[in-house]
Amino acid sequence: MRPPSFWWREAGLTAALLTPFAAVYGAMAARRLRDPGAAAGIPVVCIGNFDVGGSGKTPTAMAVGRLLAAAAQRPFFLTRGYGGSLAGPVRVDPARHRAGDVGDEPLLLAALAPTVVARDRRAGAAAARESGASVIVMDDGFQNPSLRKDLAIVVLDAARGLGNGRVLPAGPLRAALAAQLARAHALLVLGEGAGADAVMTAAAARGLPVFHGRLTPDAASVKAMAGKQVLAFAGIGNPQKFFATLTEAGIDVAVKRSFPDHHRYPAADAAALRAEAKRRNLMLVTTEKDLIRIAGDTSLAPLADEAHALPVTLDLDDAEGFQRFVVERVASLA
Repeated sequence: MRPPSFWWREAGLTAALLTPFAAVYGAMAARRLRDPGAAAGIPVVCIGNFDVGGSGKTPTAMAVGRLLAAAAQRPFFLTRGYGGSLAGPVRVDPARHRAGDVGDEPLLLAALAPTVVARDRRAGAAAARESGASVIVMDDGFQNPSLRKDLAIVVLDAARGLGNGRVLPAGPLRAALAAQLARAHALLVLGEGAGADAVMTAAAARGLPVFHGRLTPDAASVKAMAGKQVLAFAGIGNPQKFFATLTEAGIDVAVKRSFPDHHRYPAADAAALRAEAKRRNLMLVTTEKDLIRIAGDTSLAPLADEAHALPVTLDLDDAEGFQRFVVERVASLA
């Protein structure tokens, strides 16, 4: 689904009318957050966000996985596998599984470290531990109470912020900010913008460390797109963030096409994208997640062949400080 536009404006009539429903949802969400969850038997690092939609969780989870592997840990990723048909627990096999089986993020994660998809997070954690994991890195699931999070890092897009600051359905928050901050151990702010100022102040007041970084596009991919006009399309939580990344990298974005998060492209969408790109002599560019979903559908092979992905990685202002924070915290729990 597409997030309603009033979520990202100053609270108006629609948000006010939905406030009673938001109060009920917020109370239920806060109660779930107070549940400490079951211990996994090994440390659990959770990468989450305060609101619905994309903020950079998956690149952050991948960065954390790399840090832990470099510190001689055996990280396993654990994710729900949104958009996939398999309930799990199942260990992702990129040679066998497609996005329709396990979702798009797990296929990206599995290229880096063993990845378990499970709608039941406890069962998924047990499967990871039994397979030799020394630490679990959760991509999302911050608000899910089933597992205890030994280290919860919440990611916030500074440019987008938290919209009108209200709880679902009146706004984009999954629970009241105070209730979520009470369960967090650190805040990671990505990009620039005033949208994170109030959250950083609230986090600092609770004594939470605040880290800063940005998503940096792959240099070789940017070079390959230099001098070309592109048609950029994305079906992720925050397509505008992807478009902004392209523009900031100096790529000439002639056309932008947004789709709902985890969009499963039908043949009509694929045909329309290819036809517009051909008519206007544009290069088709999308996200790694979108290209994984497209490549997993044989009926979309022509679009997969013509589209180019722009990989991004997490670039931290204080990389050493972040590494020390994560690695020492996990080591202390082992």
